[in-house]
Amino acid sequence: MTTPRSGGSEAGNGGVRVAFDAMGGDYGPTEIVPGVLDYARAHPADQLILVGDAATLQRIAGPLPSNARIVHAGSVIGMDEHPVLALREKRDASIIVAIDLVKSGEADAVVTAGHTGAGMAAAILRLGRLAGVERPGLAVQLITDSGPLVLIDIGANPDSTPEHLAQYARMGAIFAERVLGVPEPRVALLSIGEEKGKGDARIQRATELLDRSTLQFVGNVEGRDLENHKADVVVTDAVAGNVVMKFFEGLSSFIFDLWRKEFRRSLRGRLAYLLMRPGIRRIREVFDYETQGGSPLLGVKGTVIITHGSAKRRMIAFACDVAARTARARVPDLIAEALAEDNARLASGPATTEQEVTT
Repeated sequence: MTTPRSGGSEAGNGGVRVAFDAMGGDYGPTEIVPGVLDYARAHPADQLILVGDAATLQRIAGPLPSNARIVHAGSVIGMDEHPVLALREKRDASIIVAIDLVKSGEADAVVTAGHTGAGMAAAILRLGRLAGVERPGLAVQLITDSGPLVLIDIGANPDSTPEHLAQYARMGAIFAERVLGVPEPRVALLSIGEEKGKGDARIQRATELLDRSTLQFVGNVEGRDLENHKADVVVTDAVAGNVVMKFFEGLSSFIFDLWRKEFRRSLRGRLAYLLMRPGIRRIREVFDYETQGGSPLLGVKGTVIITHGSAKRRMIAFACDVAARTARARVPDLIAEALAEDNARLASGPATTEQEVTT
């Protein structure tokens, strides 16, 4: 198995405590527990907390490594349940217990593969939003040939305003810089054309806000520009973001399936595969979205990572890695500080802006 990389560019090597909602997802603890324990054994400085039915988790886990423990939760929120109603009725649900460990200071980050809506709602209701954040945004890393780019929002808010988009840009830039190690990340808006003014009124107003910001705003990008990596952070609303993300994942799987069928079609194809296998392996590694682990919910008072409901053992381990690196980098604190600076700069009015230009 490929083990996740350790540490972030700004994070240092201090140990962190990651709580994992071990009952959620399509496969539940049968895949989550082995994945979490793989990460725990590979990263002894970090502490891993499995949250869920204690008897079930202990049976699957067997002897735990010294840096892993189990916290009992009496119920689980199903994928078909209404998130807010379920949170009210199931106060001992695994996602609530896991997030409350962050709230109480017993954990530095939480990861869930369960109900995305319940995970986001629990984070907002139990941890709260950072000061100045109107809507948290869900970010994801998309794979390109020259490294990952951050796409935000991919599922938190289907009715984002221009102000929300500007905040997503700031939060995504901090994540790209401090967790992914991208210096001075380039920020763009996803639109129907590269030219300034293209897009609806929301995009045009967001463009004005980002033009006035201290971010390295490069304007609009189209969907075809994402793989060309014309920006390091691409901002959009939840509907478009979710469609783009799932299209990327589906397309990469479709292409590799086509290759597999073609190589198996004839003896010539099988011989060609033997010759091309090293290159195919390298290409597959580039487009291996499992290594990105999960999506951080940016804008809440704590590190919350939401990974695929279909995540298996390997991706679970990478999700732990994303959580640990995000917690080490203190991303929520950095977002709060950046937004406070932005508000102070805007409140200072035109005089300060004029002074900044002359200097």
